[in-house]
Amino acid sequence: MSWIREGELTIIERFCANIIKAGPMPKHVAFIMDGNRRYARKCHVERQQGHSQGFDKLAQTLRWCLNLGIQEVTVYAFSIENFKRSQEEVDGLMDLARQKFSRLLEEQCFLNVCFAYTSRHEISNAVREMAWGVEQGLLEPSDVSESLLDKCLYTNNSPDPDLLIRTSGEVRLSDFLLWQTSHSCLVFQSVLWPEYSFWNLCEAVLRFQMNYSALQKARDSYMEERRRQEMERDQAYVMEKLQQEGLASHGDSRRRRTLLQKCTAMREERIQSFLQALEHKRADFLERLCTVSA
Repeated sequence: MSWIREGELTIIERFCANIIKAGPMPKHVAFIMDGNRRYARKCHVERQQGHSQGFDKLAQTLRWCLNLGIQEVTVYAFSIENFKRSQEEVDGLMDLARQKFSRLLEEQCFLNVCFAYTSRHEISNAVREMAWGVEQGLLEPSDVSESLLDKCLYTNNSPDPDLLIRTSGEVRLSDFLLWQTSHSCLVFQSVLWPEYSFWNLCEAVLRFQMNYSALQKARDSYMEERRRQEMERDQAYVMEKLQQEGLASHGDSRRRRTLLQKCTAMREERIQSFLQALEHKRADFLERLCTVSA
């Protein structure tokens, strides 16, 4: 039987889900699943049992997301900082993750797992990748932009989260998706992760719906400003070329348009070549890593 799809919503849960789905729904939700260790202390059980309950709650939450029409989920499973915990707890978490995520791999899942991850490491790595592209002659320094950095992040194949939820009452992001959540609805809930319920998820979605218009307006404004800045860079490049040709003072609009189109096309060609090279570079790294692990 499917781990994610075990169990059904109650009648009242289905009724409320249908009402909620009448409003704008988040397509991508991110979770910081916090509170497993506090849950274990509260229930007087071993930490490992708290983490196990947390993994089971993830499967249940994915089922609720499916019922609400949420298309993608990203979870913060393990931070790089978590390796500073006791060796016994780290080893137990690794074994548990192996078991639970192996089961998830058997399903048609819509889950992204951030494991041994911090956002600062992800962003600095994206900057290094762009610097590598310039060093290799794949990119011009002027090609480096926020838009290109987006494409160099680990999450480049996913839309930014519409909604980020953190449990346990902590009001901080803990170095999770800092770049991607700049225009997301952030919801902090006091419930411990293993005690998370369908109603907690509904509350978070309702708060997203209440802020939807303002979030969308801010996101649209940001994208418009980013496009404007990119256009200004291209126009500055064109003016420099025209000055080199001695045509800038004559206001040759046809030549200006031709150069602008050429500039845009060449930049896109460079970026696509760089992204293909970057994909091969990452694939080679993963292949070497798997060889070493084996």
